[in-house]
Amino acid sequence: MNDPNIIFEYHDVSASEALETFTREKLNPIFTKFDFVIRADVFFKVENTSSDNTGKVCGIRLSAPGPRLFAESSSYNFQDAVTETVSDLTTQLKKRKEMMKTY
Repeated sequence: MNDPNIIFEYHDVSASEALETFTREKLNPIFTKFDFVIRADVFFKVENTSSDNTGKVCGIRLSAPGPRLFAESSSYNFQDAVTETVSDLTTQLKKRKEMMKTY
């Protein structure tokens, strides 16, 4: 299933179908729960770090009403970075939804 609302970009990383599938599964609840989110731009890159626990970076920018939502995480693998980033975005979205209710 190719979701046109999720755009993947790779910087110094080989494209990965498995990683995209994993990321879609993590993002689907966001699109389901927060219907005002219209698009996700997902960025994968590798950074040279001194720690073995970081270096695989996932950044996700969500398009929704109001200011853009963005989160980025660095971990020892992309799956953990995706999970952490989606978790951060979910927190931001809950706050955004609360603000939308008050107006």
